[in-house]
Amino acid sequence: MLAGVDRRSAVLGASIAYGVAGSTLLSPGATLAAAGTVTDARIPGFKLANGETIPTMALNTAGLSADAAEAATRQAVSLGVKHIDFHPGIERDGVARVLKEKGRDALFLTTKIRKYKDEPADPAAAAARATSQIADDFAVLGVKNVDVLLLRDSPSCKVMQAQWSVLEEALASGKARSIGVINYCEKALSCLLETASVTPTVNYFMLHAGMGPNAHGLRSFGEQRGIKTFAYGPLGEPGPAEELLQSPLLRRIGDAHNRSPAQVALRWVAQTGAALSVRPTAAFGLGKSVCEGPECRMGLVERVQTFDWKLAPQEMSEIDAMTSPDGNPTLFSSPGCKGCFGCA
Repeated sequence: MLAGVDRRSAVLGASIAYGVAGSTLLSPGATLAAAGTVTDARIPGFKLANGETIPTMALNTAGLSADAAEAATRQAVSLGVKHIDFHPGIERDGVARVLKEKGRDALFLTTKIRKYKDEPADPAAAAARATSQIADDFAVLGVKNVDVLLLRDSPSCKVMQAQWSVLEEALASGKARSIGVINYCEKALSCLLETASVTPTVNYFMLHAGMGPNAHGLRSFGEQRGIKTFAYGPLGEPGPAEELLQSPLLRRIGDAHNRSPAQVALRWVAQTGAALSVRPTAAFGLGKSVCEGPECRMGLVERVQTFDWKLAPQEMSEIDAMTSPDGNPTLFSSPGCKGCFGCA
């Protein structure tokens, strides 16, 4: 278990962790689709409490180089996945290349404010930095707005509150259609809600089979307050969970549907009613991800197929009951949320 890890601080020098033999874990049906039979992803919409709708599945570009982020984005768009979930910096630069060619309407953009770590905490400086980052990101992207803007947590409650005010201003001015948070445990959410004028539309945290559909209570805590669940790590984080991808239960269920264990894991998250952000393949690790050659497209095809089938109620119940591999939903949160599994 890695608690309190900042994935952006680990990009340089991080070694890649592959899935089972680096495979994209495609089922026979997915392999056929990768040959060119998938042309329309038909990604369903995911309605937020503010009335906005986001595509239920997003491409997660975390850890990709600029070139790989560009390649993955192009492949995703060609398969009907227009929701791109990226960090500021290298990944953003690859997405910007696609925007320049295809135009703003081609992509649904979700991005994040960098974590503020300065000590001693200075709420005014943190707010100013968030404002500056928005301007810088928009200039590089060549856009006037993004669809979803997410705020990372901080060890300082006052910093989170000050930066949230910046996001509220971005929402009011049309620079963002929706605003939310990333890796907020109950303690962090409670802090933010003390002064927030606008409730976050989503909390973006890790959720995969083995953690339970309620993510140790964090999900119900947010959803009871109108904060929808946007899940990353459906195959595990910071690398793919081999135990999950080799699960006898997921394999048995997958065999019954001509699907891989990975596809079952993705379908479970979606069928619990969460939106999800997916890596292009199972070849990723802390601060590192890969999109190369035909394997990248094949992996994306497998993910696209999340929405053309369903798990039976009994199968959902069996996966709901899994207790391993477990995980902290706010794995990449600040020290104040370390190891708390979403608890206050």
